[in-house]
Amino acid sequence: MKVNTMAEMAANGDTPDILFWVGCSGSFDQRAQKITKAFASILDKVGIKYAILGKEEACTGDPARRAGNEFLFQMMAYQNIQVLNGYGIKKIVATCPHCFNILKNEYPELGGNYEVIHHTSLLQQLIDEGRIKMKEDGSFKGKKISYHDSCYLGRANHIYEAPRKVLEALDAELVEMKRCRSNGLCCGAGGAQMFKEDEPGDKRINIERTDEALATGASFIASACPFCNTMLTDGVKNKEKESEVAVMDVAELVAASMV
Repeated sequence: MKVNTMAEMAANGDTPDILFWVGCSGSFDQRAQKITKAFASILDKVGIKYAILGKEEACTGDPARRAGNEFLFQMMAYQNIQVLNGYGIKKIVATCPHCFNILKNEYPELGGNYEVIHHTSLLQQLIDEGRIKMKEDGSFKGKKISYHDSCYLGRANHIYEAPRKVLEALDAELVEMKRCRSNGLCCGAGGAQMFKEDEPGDKRINIERTDEALATGASFIASACPFCNTMLTDGVKNKEKESEVAVMDVAELVAASMV
């Protein structure tokens, strides 16, 4: 795929309508790269003029701050803010709720003020405007899909409806887990838990959450966060159900169903 970087656009005296913040997971994790490609292909199809920072994008510093390294967080944040402000960025879309949350809610106090939207909100907007059109008999029509609420999207930013409305546009049957929305259960990766060993306990959180998802009888578990995707995929593998249940990002489901 040919995706413009901000440096290339600026060199041509051009500016994008939106900056796509890819994030560490979407850049380096092989599974999350597929989510990045799916979302970029949707932006291409609907004709949104967007760019990425490419090599100028550094980690937002979310894991550092959550793990208690405030000094490292501020260094990373200031570096990103300098780059973003240097390009005069106004609007950012992120496929990772951790990046979304920190850019939207925690960068302003350090001088980074942007309109930040999560990709599920943008997808819902594009569907509502009729810019994303779904196939009549899409591959998910009538299939059971269970949606997992990411903590940073749900409880932290109260975004519950957008991803569900996007999934409903697929003509799929949305089946909720017993703990959902504001009562949703964490996948076990947030708060920098992704990068450390588990504390001793009876059961891993991602196994507990996967059990709830499998209990719905859904053949697809939809997530809107690369961290959640990793944890739930590991849970499904642990239960040896990967041939029956697929864990997919909302963007991947839409990309596979678009006309």
